[in-house]
Amino acid sequence: MTESAYDDPSEIDRQTLAGRHRAVIGGAWEEIGRLQLEFLIARGLAAHHVLLDIGCGPLRAGVRIIPYLDPGNYWGIDKNETLLRIGYDLELRRCGVQDRQPRDQLLCLADFAFDRIDARFDVAIAHSLFTHLSLNRIRRCLARLAPSLRTDARLYATIFEVEPGQDREAAIVHPPEGVVSHSDRAFYHYDRRDLGFVVEDLPLTVEHIGDWGHPRGQHMVAFRKL
Repeated sequence: MTESAYDDPSEIDRQTLAGRHRAVIGGAWEEIGRLQLEFLIARGLAAHHVLLDIGCGPLRAGVRIIPYLDPGNYWGIDKNETLLRIGYDLELRRCGVQDRQPRDQLLCLADFAFDRIDARFDVAIAHSLFTHLSLNRIRRCLARLAPSLRTDARLYATIFEVEPGQDREAAIVHPPEGVVSHSDRAFYHYDRRDLGFVVEDLPLTVEHIGDWGHPRGQHMVAFRKL
């Protein structure tokens, strides 16, 4: 059993090769890509920062972040090489920014093997990743990422959140688009106690940010490296 549809590489490849790479990662290409950049800038992202985009896909955020950062300061990882390839070969070429992005800094990595990356990061973002992961997989991601973060670096991650008073075992509908999340399968939802649990014994703290204007109701949290 796969944890989410994104764990089926043959289907991802089929959709991507049919020209539906934007749709296969959820669409809203312009809106969500722009939202991520604007959020990061508002939280202090500067051109000299080195940024890691975890689950970057075909570079929905990357096509906006790469021109903002100094050349060579963006790293993207994804578990699907086809999405990375079309992001670099098509999306960056369309935007005229291939020359700002080293191809070898777009890496196909399985199981959060961040130790294969020869860099340390000031900022990381994981948009619509933890919504597809069990709590144990989230903890693994954080534990393996922490050594690659500089002191006081932040990982910004989106979640579907269980609000106070909601039944965490029930399916929860999230406005404005009515996305449904679950306790035991994707899309997963979590509450603040869960986030506190996953950073226990890790050199990380967690900050609840909440609503940041996401069109599908995903909330934002920040993990800070101690």
